[in-house]
Amino acid sequence: MPRTRPLVIGHRGAPGYRPEHSRSAYELALAMGVDAVEPDIVVSRDSVLVVRHENEISGSTDVSDRLEYSRRRTTKTVDGVDHTGWFTEDFTWDELATLRCRERLPALRPSSASFDDTQPVLRLRDVLDLVREASIEQHRAIGLVLEIKHATYFESIGWDVAALVDTELRGAGWQGDEATLTIESFESTVLGRLRDRGIRASYVYLIEAAGRPFDLVAARGKAAPTYRQTARPAGLDALAGVVDGISVDKRLILAPDRLGRTSGPSALVSDAHERGLRVFTWTCRPENEFLIPQFRGRGGARAFGDWRGEWSVIRDSGVDGVFVDHPDLGIELFRT
Repeated sequence: MPRTRPLVIGHRGAPGYRPEHSRSAYELALAMGVDAVEPDIVVSRDSVLVVRHENEISGSTDVSDRLEYSRRRTTKTVDGVDHTGWFTEDFTWDELATLRCRERLPALRPSSASFDDTQPVLRLRDVLDLVREASIEQHRAIGLVLEIKHATYFESIGWDVAALVDTELRGAGWQGDEATLTIESFESTVLGRLRDRGIRASYVYLIEAAGRPFDLVAARGKAAPTYRQTARPAGLDALAGVVDGISVDKRLILAPDRLGRTSGPSALVSDAHERGLRVFTWTCRPENEFLIPQFRGRGGARAFGDWRGEWSVIRDSGVDGVFVDHPDLGIELFRT
C-alpha cells in the first residue's frame, strides 16, 4: 500500500521569508499551497487571544522602541524560567494592535527582516479569517493547527485559556472538525479541558527532546514524567485514547548520535502508529544553523545545507505532518 504523504504545515506562516506570525507570512504560506498553517496564541490584558510565539514580545515586535511603553519592561517567571521584557498580558489588545512585527532571527534571515515594522500584530480571529478566505478562494479545505502557549502560567494569573479558545472559535463561527482543526500544546491538561468542552478537533500533544511539561511539574514536582519518557512505548501507551497524536522535536525522529549523525529514523513513528497515534514533527528548516551536523554545509549558519538529505530521513519515517518555515521547499520535498 502506498504511503500517504505528510501534511505540510506553515509554521507560524512562512517565517523563512516574512516575520513570523505576520499577515504576509500567513498569506504567503497559503498562496504556496500548504495543507495548514500554525498560529501560536497567548493572552492580552483584556482577554484577547493574540498570535505570538511567546508572551514576551521584545524579540518579535517593535515594543522595545516604543517610549510610551518603556516602564512596562519587567521580569516574570514563566514555566519556571525568568524572562525580562514586555509581556502581552500587560497590554490591552488596542495597545498591542499598534505594535509592528519584526523578524526574530535577523542575522539568519535578513531578507525577512527587511519587512520589519510594516505589519501589525494579529489576533487569532484574524488568522481564522485568513484561512477561511483562502479555503474559499482556492476551493480546498485548508487546516488550522492551533498551538496553546503557557496555559498553566496564564491560569495562575487569572485566565482560563480553554474557555477563551472555546469562546473565540464559536464566536468566529469556526466549523472545526478533526480534519481541519488541530489543537496542540506542550501541556496535556489544557487539551483535556478543551476536549471536555466539546470542541471538534484533532488533539495533539507536543513533545520536546528534553525537559518536562510544566503543567505536570506544577502538579507533581519531580515526579512529573520527562518528555523523553513520554515518547517511549510505555509513555505512548498512556497517551493512546487520550489524545489523537503527538508532535515531536525532529531530533526524536532523526535520533542523532554524539557526533550529530543519524543512520535512519528512530522507531518513534512506528511505535506511535501501532497505538493509533498520528505523528507530526518540527521544525524543518534548511539553514545550517538548524540542521543536525551530518547535513550541514559550507557558507555559515544562514546558508542552506543538505536540507533535502535531513528531510528525506524524516519523510521516510512515515510521519503524518511536518512543520516548515519555507513552505515551498516543504511542498517540493514532502509531496514528491
